Amino acid sequence: MRFIDFGLMWDSLGYVLTGLPYTLGIAALSFLTGMTFGFFLALMRRSKNGFISIFTRVYVSIMRGVPMIVVLFMLFFGLPYFGVQLPALLCAYIGFSMVSAAYISEIFRSAISAVDHGQWEAARALGLPQKTIIRRVILPQALRIAVPPLGNVVVDMIKSTSLAAMITVPDVFQNAKIVGGREWDYMSMYVLVAIIYWTLCFLFERFQAMLERYLSY
Repeated sequence: MRFIDFGLMWDSLGYVLTGLPYTLGIAALSFLTGMTFGFFLALMRRSKNGFISIFTRVYVSIMRGVPMIVVLFMLFFGLPYFGVQLPALLCAYIGFSMVSAAYISEIFRSAISAVDHGQWEAARALGLPQKTIIRRVILPQALRIAVPPLGNVVVDMIKSTSLAAMITVPDVFQNAKIVGGREWDYMSMYVLVAIIYWTLCFLFERFQAMLERYLSY
């Protein structure tokens, strides 16, 4: 018996890649949502209102401490106990957005804190309102600092989308499992999936490197 069937891998490539829009779509949309939500969480964490600050800390702690697969299972298998049944794809989008927002909020919080405090004081001395200070002065500088760790979040999300197969989302990994079960050759399909995910992450890493070089000028 051959350890890896390269013929099967090649013949199955087209079918496995039909799940690529789900893999990339979940990662991209969840990241963009997480970016938006995470930015506001970072601002809430800096709030002088004790309740808002504590609520944010608790949310971030829970989302960072609970495994992604548990979040997906709670949304897909748990919500029906309360009479709510969401499509698997929507559950994946919500779950990845919620978790990524927690990690991204910490990235933004540290990036904002890394901006020299004199920038805040100078902007306030000019009489700029708080929203303008954040949007025009602080955020552009914080984004440059946040790019490397944000890139790590994207790479991790691309790989983690494979967990969506556990709730029947027809992504790359789910399609590979189907072929592996039909042909009784899971190892070949897992190797194929590993190559696909590595290629996606490698391409994004190259893009991230170019973006970092551009922002460094």
